Order: sequence, then C-alpha cells, then structure tokens
Amino acid sequence: MKKLCYVTAIFLLCLSADAQTAQINKIAAVANGQVITMFDLQKTALPDLVRAGISNSNNPAQADAINKILRKALDMMILDILIAQEAVRLKVAITPSDVDKELAQRMRAQGMTKEQFEAQLAKENVPVAELRANFQRSLLRQKVMSMEVGRRVVVTPEEIKHYYETNKNNLYDRNGLHMGLLVYAPNVDARALAAKIRDGSLSFAEATRKYSVAPNKDKGGDMGPVEWDRLNPEWEGRLTKMKPGEVTELFDMQGGRGLKAQVRLFRPGDGDTIKYLTLEEATPIIDGILRQPKAMERFEEYTAQLRKKAVIDVRL
Repeated sequence: MKKLCYVTAIFLLCLSADAQTAQINKIAAVANGQVITMFDLQKTALPDLVRAGISNSNNPAQADAINKILRKALDMMILDILIAQEAVRLKVAITPSDVDKELAQRMRAQGMTKEQFEAQLAKENVPVAELRANFQRSLLRQKVMSMEVGRRVVVTPEEIKHYYETNKNNLYDRNGLHMGLLVYAPNVDARALAAKIRDGSLSFAEATRKYSVAPNKDKGGDMGPVEWDRLNPEWEGRLTKMKPGEVTELFDMQGGRGLKAQVRLFRPGDGDTIKYLTLEEATPIIDGILRQPKAMERFEEYTAQLRKKAVIDVRL
C-alpha cells in the first residue's frame, strides 16, 4: 500500500495531485461484486486514525499503524456488505424511525439537545445523512445478528442460579433510576471539584448548578430515566457498575472537545434506596449477562461462515 499522510484532521495522500486522484479511485476490495474504494475506506477509517494520533506516515512506525487501522476498517466494511446481503435474504430492514430513535438515544447519552447535537456535527464536518447511514448499518448488523446468532445461544437455569448466588449483592431493581450529567465548563478545575464531590464537601447537585455546561443544570443535570436496553456499550459499562447515589470518577466526554464529565445514578424522591432482586426477578438480567460472551463466540462462527461463502478480493 502506498504511503499516506494525515494533516489537520484530513486524510491526504503524500503523492502528486494526479497520483492522489488515482489512489483515491483505486479499488480497495470487492465483496460479492460490491466495490469498496480507497476513498470510502479512508473516510471510514478517519475517526480511528484521529484517535491513534497519526499525523505522518513517513515514519515507518506510523505507516504500520495506518495499515493496521485501514485493514481493520476494511474488514468491517466487508462484513457490513455481507450482512446487508444477508438482510435481503432474511427480509430484514431498518426503518427511518429506527434510526430516529437511535439518534435520540445518542443525544440523551451525550447530554445534548437536537440543536446542540447538530451544531457539534457541523463543527466536526459530519453530515447528518452520513451519521444516519452509519446508524442504519449498525442497526441492521444488530438485527441480523439477533436473528442468526442470538436465537442459537442457550443459557441454562443452572448457570443463572450459580451467577445469582455469586453476584446477588450487585443485583438490584434499576427501574425508575435517573442519570444526572455534570459536564464541567472548560475554565474550571474539574479534578479539584471532583475531589470535593468525592469527600462530600460539595454535592453533585451544587456542582452541576455552578459549573456544568450540560442541559438541566438547575435540576442536578437530570437526563431522565435510564433506558437500560438502549445504552451503547460505553454508557452501559459505566452505569451498570453503579448503585443509586454513586457518582463516577472523571471521564472524557465523547465528542466534547476535551471536556471532563461525571455522572450520578439516582432514584428521585426515595433517598436512593436499593431494592435487591430475587432470583426470579434477576433471571432476565442474568440471562443477558451470560448470553453476551456466548453470543460473541457464535458471532465469530457466523461471520466466518459468511466470509467462507463469499467471493472477496482484497487489493490493499
């Protein structure tokens, strides 16, 4: 693969103008007759390149890193093509309404109104139509996997009971829990304020009122009830480890241009009491927890089968 350079967050080829055009139009791969161009591949890989801090591929170490990122992105693009073709066979579709719900969930997770969210996308030069297309592919992938992978995964009652006995002190009623979001203004010392919240000298609600730039700051940053079944992996991993009344450590707000944030999990009006679940009540939750690693194993088997049946020509 020819060397690439990465300048001011725009992925450009270190070639002449004519060579750039030729490289961008070059075919990166063909999967069951569907073409993936180098332009589309570079565009898809751009966020990962940014996160990796890649700035110039003249350094052999960065060239290797670029190659790994591009190949990983290409692998996922090929998989999306194969899954989209499977979706046609299975008569599975994602509606605009499905995408609308996913967008609304993302806005809530980031503590943004529709106007703020769209303004953020504009700053990052991400067209709304492009984001919707990404969500459509992701939702389609999830739906096909649910049909072809999820239904083949079995969790036994014995496994559920064992998990319950081992973890029952962490299994409690999450219904009605709200999330409070505190996004620190860029001109404050977030670490010092977080330390005060931790030692109890400053309440989360007071810190939110005085220092937050997130919505509903006068209401303790209350983002409403947590929709546990619609959390993305990042927020699921964060919130499911918490109990009512707990506040997270500082974390970087995704898409927040370096802003620091904290989250409080709470139950309005009842003093953050914890109601522990019986085995019967906890069974659906435990089933989901135990099902995930089994589903991942089955996912690998299923995608391997798709690739084996497909005609794939990688030209990187």
